[in-house]
Amino acid sequence: MEHEQTLSPTPQKRVFIKTYGCQMNVYDSDRMADALAPHGYAPTGDIAQADLVLLNTCHIREKASEKVFSELGRLKELQGERRALGGDMMIGVAGCVAQAEGEEIARRAPVVDLVFGPQAYHRLPDMLQRAEGQRHLHPALKRAVVDTDFPEEDKFAHLPAAKKDVTVARGLTAFLTVQEGCDKFCSFCVVPYTRGAEVSRPVHQVLDEARRLVEAGVKEITLLGQNVNAYHGVDAAGRSVGLGELAYLLAEMSGLERLRYTTSHPRDMDDALIAAHRDLPLLMPYLHLPVQSGSDRILKMMNRKHTGADYRALIERIKTARPDMALSGDFIVGFPGETDQDFEDTLAIIRDVGYASAYSFKYSTRPGTPGANLGDQVAEEVKTERLYRLQELVTNQTNDFHASCVGRTLPVLIERLGRMPGQVGGRSPYLQAVHLEGSADLIGSIQMVEIIGTSTNSLVGRLALAAAA
Repeated sequence: MEHEQTLSPTPQKRVFIKTYGCQMNVYDSDRMADALAPHGYAPTGDIAQADLVLLNTCHIREKASEKVFSELGRLKELQGERRALGGDMMIGVAGCVAQAEGEEIARRAPVVDLVFGPQAYHRLPDMLQRAEGQRHLHPALKRAVVDTDFPEEDKFAHLPAAKKDVTVARGLTAFLTVQEGCDKFCSFCVVPYTRGAEVSRPVHQVLDEARRLVEAGVKEITLLGQNVNAYHGVDAAGRSVGLGELAYLLAEMSGLERLRYTTSHPRDMDDALIAAHRDLPLLMPYLHLPVQSGSDRILKMMNRKHTGADYRALIERIKTARPDMALSGDFIVGFPGETDQDFEDTLAIIRDVGYASAYSFKYSTRPGTPGANLGDQVAEEVKTERLYRLQELVTNQTNDFHASCVGRTLPVLIERLGRMPGQVGGRSPYLQAVHLEGSADLIGSIQMVEIIGTSTNSLVGRLALAAAA
């Protein structure tokens, strides 16, 4: 179904988008800006000067909705200041909190003009037009425009591509969403309810967008999905193409030098994707593969449908195919019913695998998920103590991994000038920040860099040619 987007161009309008949460929200925020650009909205980094403020929200963290309402209270004050000076400010809430609690946001926060979920941002110009029509009504009659439907049409097919100069300004690396939604229904997770069922973009759409990014100078693309390795896009022949085969197709694209993907599920790490890691140098040897817990009992309660042994065996297969692979993971401590032994099982799997980095969280109930109805909740002070112990272990592993890179020569994508004069910065294959002496003309190139030291959260290097001279 087509939606007319008839906002009249107004070059003076400015939009400020505040993004919470994951990389997919970063990508979504960029696409919202792209959708608004033809209608006269230019991005601004100064929220006080914005004619439109959009909060692109995330529902993963504890008390996510309350944080949104707190932010809306501050925006109401800022809106009042704008109006006192003869201006105005429209306010919208997007993303997963909007999807889950759209009507509640509209009811509790009259300051909001529009509320829309992740599947509706291609309709943003149309929503804005309708919201503008509401602004002249008496406050008692004004209603926020709410759009939290899961549309049948393909939103990506209705979104305009970013202009080349906009893509250039966004830098040498880019996100590209290839898959949305999740069918796994882990008992702690709201994603299936806020993002919907698994949907994959057609192969031609992904390749076309990747080609535009590369033509604008992007060197590294990260493929995104709530469950990205469940990708099953259809090609021109009507075949279902998995993420491994998609990686081979992208590897043929001249100018693309690095490829990553996130976030993955162990159950969808198939032979073709593992083979792609073996065969494709541009597929970086850094994999985010969440396990959540090392306890089989807790994994079953989480509805993960794999065991600790399954995960360990999978890591072994991956490292056999790509011996230099580094792992990142997610861990939840204090899931309902987690005993001391269950937690020790989690520490054991961390020690066995050895992580370059990891994200860890205390369990918090997400309304509407099966986990919210479980009894035997773990005391908050126990969660805090377990999280501290887990993070201490992971931090030590991260520091050890950084230290293991000292003395190695790594290809580094030089992305920017450094903080100090004569310095540049970039990223290693393992997503580590690397700082080294070098000139601005190195930006945009991949240089072989000898790692000579570590600093807080980064590596120190020098050009390998300089080291040999």
